[in-house]
Amino acid sequence: MKVFVYNYRRFDEEKYFQQYAEEFGFELGYTEESPTIDNCGLADGCDFISIITTPITPEMMDRFKEGGVRMISTRTIGYDHIDIAYAKRIGMTVTHITYDPEGVAEYTVMMMLMAIRKAKNILERGKDNDFTLDGLIGGELGDMSVGIIGTGRIGRSVLRDLSGFGCRLYYCNRSPSEEADRYAERVDMDELLGMCDVVSLHLELNKDTFHIMGPEAISKMKKGALIVNTARGPLIDTDALAAGLDSGQVGGAALDVIEDEFGLYYYDCSGRELDNKALKVLRGRPNVLITQHMAFYYENAIRDMVYNSLYGMKMLADGKEIPYRLA
Repeated sequence: MKVFVYNYRRFDEEKYFQQYAEEFGFELGYTEESPTIDNCGLADGCDFISIITTPITPEMMDRFKEGGVRMISTRTIGYDHIDIAYAKRIGMTVTHITYDPEGVAEYTVMMMLMAIRKAKNILERGKDNDFTLDGLIGGELGDMSVGIIGTGRIGRSVLRDLSGFGCRLYYCNRSPSEEADRYAERVDMDELLGMCDVVSLHLELNKDTFHIMGPEAISKMKKGALIVNTARGPLIDTDALAAGLDSGQVGGAALDVIEDEFGLYYYDCSGRELDNKALKVLRGRPNVLITQHMAFYYENAIRDMVYNSLYGMKMLADGKEIPYRLA
C-alpha cells in the first residue's frame, strides 16, 4: 500500500512518518509542497494521501481519484478545507484526526493571561527600552467570569485548567456535559455573553457556526469583555470584531486563528505585502494579540496527527471500521 504525503515537514513530522509507515507496512512518498491541481499527479499510483489545512477542490479530488487515490486524510482536526459533500458524491473516503488536547488548552489559557496582563504592550515597550508603567496595569483572572463556548475535548480541558485560578466558570454547549458540569455552570449563549469578562471559542467550523460571533452576538457581550479564539478563524466576523473594538464593546481579542489564513500561516511571508483583511484591521491594535495558528504545535500533537492519519488508512486497507471518517 502506498501513501503520499503533502506538506511533509522534515524538521518535526519525518521521524513519525517513517516510524509509523514502517509499523503499518506502507510505502511512503512525499513532497514539501502543498497540493494543487498541478501536482496532484505526484500521488498517482498511491492508495492514500495525507494533507494539512490546504484546500482540496472538487477538481483536485477528481484528479486524485483518477490517479488511484482511495482516501484523503487531513492530519488536522478541522476539515473545512475539503469539500466533504463532493467527496461523498464521488465515493472518496475522507478522514480527519484527533490529538491530545492538553497543549491547546494550555495555549488558550496562556493567551487569556497574556491579554489580561497586556503582555503584548509590555513586550513591545520593552523592545524599545521603554520601561514605564502608564497604561500597562492588568487584571487578574481569578476576579473574572470566563465563558467557554463549545465543550468538546479541548473546551473541557480549558475548563479544568481554569478551575485552579478561582474564576467563575460558565459554558454553553448543545448538550450537557457531565465533565464540564464539575467545573462550570451551563447557561445559554446569550446569558454567557452578557455575564462573562472573557469568552473563549471552542467550536468546529460549519454552516451553523460560521460568524457565530457576528454583530448581534458581539452586541450582547458584556461591555469591555475579551474574546479568545484558538479554534477556527471564521467563527468570528472580522468586520464585526473591528467595530466592537472601535466602540469599546469589545475590550480586546486574543486570536490564534483568523479569517482567510490559508496560504499565509506556515509559510515564510517576510518581504511580501499581505492582502489579509484580518491582519490589516486587527494586528496593529494594542489590545489585539495575534499568533499564527500555533496552539496545535507541540510534540504530542504532532505525533498523534501523523499516527492517526496513517492509522485510518491502515483500517481502510484492512477492511475495518475507520475512525474519524467524514465521507
